[in-house]
Formats: sequence, structure tokens, C-alpha cells
Amino acid sequence: MHHYDSLKKHVLDRVILTEDELEIFCNHFQVVKAKKRQFIIQPNFTAKSRYYVLKGALRAYVIGDKGQDHTIQLAIEDWWISDYNSYIYQQPATMFVMALEDCTLLAISFDNEKKLKSLNHTYETYFRVIAESSTAYMQRRITTGLTKSAEERFEHFQEKYPQLMQRIPQYALASFLGMTTEYLSKLRNKRVAKNS
Repeated sequence: MHHYDSLKKHVLDRVILTEDELEIFCNHFQVVKAKKRQFIIQPNFTAKSRYYVLKGALRAYVIGDKGQDHTIQLAIEDWWISDYNSYIYQQPATMFVMALEDCTLLAISFDNEKKLKSLNHTYETYFRVIAESSTAYMQRRITTGLTKSAEERFEHFQEKYPQLMQRIPQYALASFLGMTTEYLSKLRNKRVAKNS
């Protein structure tokens, strides 16, 4: 499959563009490969790009004062990932973004995104639509974290993202859901027992 096919579909699901406009859009991206455990963003360095995932899985996380890590975002195929605060404001990152598998990504630089937005109103609309859905998602994530029990968070995640359950390492999933790896393991086993 051509590298840009899934990005084109992602864009066309959200806005209407001609074939020529799509080509121009895709020409502002660059294919980036990341090996498993490689960092594409690290604290103190400005995130110069945001990444659309063609193949692979990644996580964005922060390290707390006591050395514990907190997964802020996960991404697999057809999702975007970056340290958005760093990317949007072009200031030093506070997160690590790491490949959990070998990944193929499409990167757009801050400058290229700015160029696209000024070129065509519809490009700007596309970026606004993905920003809005990401803001709404983050709000849901915070609300869920504050109002649901660990078990409810696990159940909800399992129902909504079954494909992530298979691919994301247990430690990353536990830190995303705000629980220990042991507790996640217990919930998983309980679920398996219930379904068998």
C-alpha cells in the first residue's frame, strides 16, 4: 500500500479535498521510521513535528518526582501523537514519546503545518477538526480518571479499544489507566475467568 493512502482516507473522512489538494497536503509530510524503544520526542527538546501512525504503536509519558511513569497518550495505526504542548507552542517538551513496536510514521513539521493552513482553508479545517476531537477525548479521559473506579476504567477501555489490549505492554496500559501492573493483571485474569 502506498504510504499516504491511509492518511488520505483519514483526511477525506473529515473534510472534502480534490485529488490535487490531497497530493499537496501529503507532500508536506515525511516518512519516519522508529525502532522499538526508540524515542521520537524527549523532554527539554522542542517537538518539531507531530506524527501520524502508519504502522506500529507508541506511547507518550511523563516521569513523576518519585520516578514513576504516567502514560498520557497511546497511539496505533491511524492515530496522531506528539507532545502537543511542546509542538503547538514550540517550547521544550515535558514528555517522552517512545515506539513500543517498530513504527512507520508520517511526520509533519510545525512550519509545514503552518504553511498548509495558510495555503488552503480546508487544510486548516482538517487540523481544527482533529484538534477538537483530541480536546474532547482528553476531557473524557480526565473525567473518567476522576469519576470511575480502576475496575470501571479497565472495563471501559477494554470495550472501546480491544485492539490496544492485545498490543500495548501491560506496564504501559497500567500506567495509562492509573493502576499498578499487578492490579491490571488481576483484572485481566478475572475477566478471562468470567468469559471462559
